[in-house]
This record gives sequence, structure tokens and C-alpha cells, in this order.
Amino acid sequence: MTDLPGGWFQPDDTGAPLRLFLLHYAGAGASVYHRWLPLLPQDFAVQCVQLPGRQERRAEPAIDELERLVAALHEAFDAELDDRPFALFGHSLGALLAYRLTLALQRDPGHRPALLAVSGWSPRRFAMPAAAYATMNDEELIERVRRLDFLPAEVCSDAEVLALALPAIRADLSAAGGYRDDGARVQCPVVAYCGTADPLLAPKAMAQWCSRTENYLGCRVLRGAHMFLHDHELAIATDLAGLLRRHAHAAPES
Repeated sequence: MTDLPGGWFQPDDTGAPLRLFLLHYAGAGASVYHRWLPLLPQDFAVQCVQLPGRQERRAEPAIDELERLVAALHEAFDAELDDRPFALFGHSLGALLAYRLTLALQRDPGHRPALLAVSGWSPRRFAMPAAAYATMNDEELIERVRRLDFLPAEVCSDAEVLALALPAIRADLSAAGGYRDDGARVQCPVVAYCGTADPLLAPKAMAQWCSRTENYLGCRVLRGAHMFLHDHELAIATDLAGLLRRHAHAAPES
């Protein structure tokens, strides 16, 4: 698979002994995590995953089928990973992708994550009908995006930026709408994060994660709605760093 400049991972790997990969939410791109980079210690190589069809990869078609998107991510990670411990963090669509990617990666014990961190999405009781939204006309989709606040305010308030993002939003929602929960369990610890007033999550929805691993580390509840993570970047990054250090060299779950 040939990547455009920047490719799947931004910035380039620094070679630090611990690795953290950040997967963005629907309609967004790798740049939503750029403020995280200086928040992590120097012994962390932090890379933001850039899906096709947006920002530097806008010339590539966005992938609108979940299985194809996870397969493409799996291929990219197989080529990128080495023997260093790593964690995956994703918010909303990014959490879904991190979960399914973990299931794919764990088939090879050498590429098994040391930690899966999921934010703002649950395998069940996530209230957004993504497939229905993906088929709306532009005006309807823009109105729903603004009402549900699942993109940052600066995107929703700028009609030109929002129009440029619509193809990626549609592809991402279509991919998310193809998810059918199978109850699959991951072989690594899982930590969850959610907002106190997220309209897309039913009460206690994040508790679903305790059934997906032998080592559930709990859910950190932070003040805010679906985009709470942008108000708590330091807290989440600090928590992730401590958890990855703790679990980096632990024996993998069987």
C-alpha cells in the first residue's frame, strides 16, 4: 500500500521505547491530536493515525466499509510495529477502530497491544444511528452534526470547513454503521473514558467494556459532552502514560 506524504502515521516514529497511537473520530483527521504530542514524556513515541480521504490524504478515497477500513489499518500497523510495547487510544469512531484493530492485531502475539484505551464509544448502547445519517442529504447531515455536537465547535461553525469535511464524515458514518457487535474479547487491559453529559451514550454504556477483557481498568468520567476529550487532554494523556508504563512489560492475557 502506497501512502501520500505523512501517510498513516504522523509524525514519524521517534524511536522512543514506548509507543502510543491515537485514532481520530468521524469526520476528523490526525491534526485533532497534535496538541497531545508535547503532553507525553520523552520516552513515548506518540503518533496520530491519519485515515484516507482527509487533510494530507484528501486525494485518496475515504474507506466507507468497516471491514475494509480495519483491514487497511491492520496492514499499515503490521508494517509499522516492532517489538516495543504500545497502546491504542481512540475516541468515538476511533474507539471502534481501535477495538477492532486490537482484535486483528492480537492474532500475532508479537503485535498485541499492551493497552487498549477507548473514549466516547461503547460496543452497545451507543445512540447514534450512523448508517441513517450517512444517507442524509448535505443540509440534513450538517444540521444533525451541529445538533449532536460530535465534531468540534470550530468545524461546525464554519460552513466552508464543514462542507470540505462532508465526504469524510459520510464515509466514516457509513463505516461505523456497518458495525455489528459480536461480543469479541481482547487479550489486553482496557481503560475507558467518557463525558458526564454525552448525548450519544446511554447511562452506564461504558460498563459494557468490562465484558470485553479479563483486565478492565475502569472508566474515567470527565466533565463534558461528546467532545469532552478536548477539555481534558492533559488528564487523559497523563493517565494513559501511567497505564502504559504499568502494563508495558506485563505478561499478555491468554
